[in-house]
Amino acid sequence: MILLEPHNTIIQTTINDKLVKPSSLDVSFVDFDGVRFHLGTPDSARKTLLQLSMSIHCWSELVQYGALDILKREYGALLQDSSATSPEYNVSLLIDLEQIPTGAEERAAFIESVALLKRNAMAAPFERAFAEQKEFEASGASGQFMQIHYRDEEAIYIQASPDRVTVIFSTIFKDETDRVYGKVFLQEFVDARRLPTIQTAPQVLYTNREPPLEVRHLPLPPPSEDIGYVTFVLFPRHFTNPTVAAGTISHIQLFRDYLHYHIKCSKAYMHSRMRFRVAEFQKVLNRAKMEKTETAEKRTVTGRTMVSR
Repeated sequence: MILLEPHNTIIQTTINDKLVKPSSLDVSFVDFDGVRFHLGTPDSARKTLLQLSMSIHCWSELVQYGALDILKREYGALLQDSSATSPEYNVSLLIDLEQIPTGAEERAAFIESVALLKRNAMAAPFERAFAEQKEFEASGASGQFMQIHYRDEEAIYIQASPDRVTVIFSTIFKDETDRVYGKVFLQEFVDARRLPTIQTAPQVLYTNREPPLEVRHLPLPPPSEDIGYVTFVLFPRHFTNPTVAAGTISHIQLFRDYLHYHIKCSKAYMHSRMRFRVAEFQKVLNRAKMEKTETAEKRTVTGRTMVSR
């Protein structure tokens, strides 16, 4: 299966192109999960100055969990104040192409970090949960669920405990076919962990209609066959090492996009195979048609005419 990249390819490609040939720019685009971006030149006189703005549905919740602190840590002076942020957007970065590192590796790393703007903002509740888990190891307490409503009627719930961090996704399957495919995919997540080669992977649980017991006290949408809940149980081995923790955050926050992307790919593949089979059956039917022969006129001994068809 294809793993989605945590960085935004359009941002990465556009900045690389503008480094080669600076010009005026005004590009708006939307990511898989509805996050809106705008990349443009705020000053037409300075074509090497780019402003990247992002609008995300759950920005207020991310700020509550420390998103601004993480963005300041990652981008420093590039992060603009709220007063300088583009209208209708939540956060903006101001990038001077003339100040980008000249080394090939340093330049590529800088551009990729800019393309990770959404990932870094979404990392705030996960980093807080990982830090809280270390504190709760001694006290034995459990933290409150952090709620990130990143889509309409869909959310991520994160809770730190003394020995684990629990991450629960709620997702909606609007189409009946998507619901069937989704159950198959999610059951594979549950079954795959039983293989000896991936025993260290996070534990995955899936429930349909009824939410898990841990979040039933929270305000949730009414139970429906269209709603599913996926629970990931992260243990300290998944986030104690900073490098491993960064990879865990990048992968788990893309889970919803990953699931629905592969559902659509599976449906497209099935439709292509169905069209192929129909075309093959049509060829068989065409070959089965009897060829028409010309009518031949015959006469009997008595002189009567017979026409064979």
